[in-house]
Amino acid sequence: MNGLDWAVLIGYFGVMVAIGVWSHKRVDNVSDFFTAGGKMPWWLSGISHHMSGYSAVMFTGYAGIAYTYGVTSFVTWSFPIALGIAVGSKLFAPRINRLRSRLHVASPLEYLKTRYDLRTQQALAWSGMLLKIVDVGAKWAAIATLLSVFTGVSLNQGILITGVITGIYCTIGGLWADALTELGQFVIQLLAGVAMFVAVVLELNDKGIGFLGAWDEPALKGHGEPLVGPYGTVFLLAFLFIKLFEYNGGMLNQAQRYMATPSPREAERSARLSAVLWLVWPLVLFFPMWMSPLLVEAQKPDGSDSYGLMTEQLLPHGLLGLVIVGFFSHTMAMCSSDANAIAAVFTRDVAPVLSARARSWNERSGLIAARLTTVVFLALSMAVATQVNSPTFKDIITVVIKWVAGLMGPIAIPMMLGLLRPFRRSGPTAALTSWALGLLAFWLVNYPINWSVDGGVPLQYQVSVPLAVSLVLYVLIGFLKPEDTPERLAVVERVNTDDDSSGAAAAAVPGPRDAAVPAKD
Repeated sequence: MNGLDWAVLIGYFGVMVAIGVWSHKRVDNVSDFFTAGGKMPWWLSGISHHMSGYSAVMFTGYAGIAYTYGVTSFVTWSFPIALGIAVGSKLFAPRINRLRSRLHVASPLEYLKTRYDLRTQQALAWSGMLLKIVDVGAKWAAIATLLSVFTGVSLNQGILITGVITGIYCTIGGLWADALTELGQFVIQLLAGVAMFVAVVLELNDKGIGFLGAWDEPALKGHGEPLVGPYGTVFLLAFLFIKLFEYNGGMLNQAQRYMATPSPREAERSARLSAVLWLVWPLVLFFPMWMSPLLVEAQKPDGSDSYGLMTEQLLPHGLLGLVIVGFFSHTMAMCSSDANAIAAVFTRDVAPVLSARARSWNERSGLIAARLTTVVFLALSMAVATQVNSPTFKDIITVVIKWVAGLMGPIAIPMMLGLLRPFRRSGPTAALTSWALGLLAFWLVNYPINWSVDGGVPLQYQVSVPLAVSLVLYVLIGFLKPEDTPERLAVVERVNTDDDSSGAAAAAVPGPRDAAVPAKD
């Protein structure tokens, strides 16, 4: 990087902070901070939903998969996401929007107190927060790894720089700041992605390799196969289910985008836009990664540095800075949205149970608590990021695929299926049992069983078994021990009815003073 690249990077950071300061004027209460007051246009929500699913892991971990295996990086990652969101646009998006407009909640987990009981809500809230700390920690480590390739700063310095900048704008501006910065980040990503795509095509032409003829090169042998290595059919099917739940609200931050739109119909349109973007745009981003074995030789065994090396080699200064800004934009978009979601869960679901004082917060107190929680979450995730490459967490892609995908299912199953009428008989017993035994299954299949199996348990089973266990138990226990009380049935009906006339007028969110009162059985 030279002075021009640094100017682009510093200018980007300045714009992100400026957007946060401007968004501060639009945040008057916790509803504005967590759900944009239900006033976010569907197209902005859709772009924000799309951007909040990316991070620099795509340019490190998934770049390594693309470098090693080729197009399976798209087939087993962004394609399942696109399909999952498309299905969820009808199945989940309108119902999640009604959580705000009908039940007047600001956290995606807030409704669980009435849908199940307080114990279930707290179990899912605490496990979801802990998982997100690890997940976001991996994202900080990914962007810091890329920053170190380009600038030579240490991993911890890179984590600190990106974490502090993100913390400033998302803490003062809330979800409005997240969405508006993600819109800007989407434009940057568009410019950077096209620049890299063109640079790779030109470089291939200079080497006498055609756009389509590249796949016949010996270095790309087998790279055109959709399912190779550990990423086989079982892995793809598992990820289809995992991404259906994860990207429609199971990881909380995407649920907020649906909640932020004025109506269920707008939430549905938002999801459809995100699905189309996930299907089309990653092809442009992945193409340079698929071609990387023809252009660079990765220094790391997993190939995670291949994309960084390629950008340094192919792009002139200025454009190099723009691509680096693109890396930052992905990670900051996801991490800021996660921070906002976890702050909502803590202040709305957890704090009122821990403290009687929290149950009487007024609008000002609740907003201060939300901002402080955002700062604490970012600090904890940054601390975890310094340990990502330790023996406990191993490499970045292991954390993202194994830990996040494997643990998300047991948390998301009760939350997401609890919205649907066919599962109305499943109550707190089904929810807690499926959650607890799903987490146990994750531990067993990834550690004791993995250690005792020659060659270890295949990756597809490490990530799919916990979700399968939770899903089967949730449905089976609901059938054998139905707990569909009138109060729980009323919640299900409220989020499934088609009368959408309430719209944004119902966006007001009550204080959390009643959050510690469990639902009646």
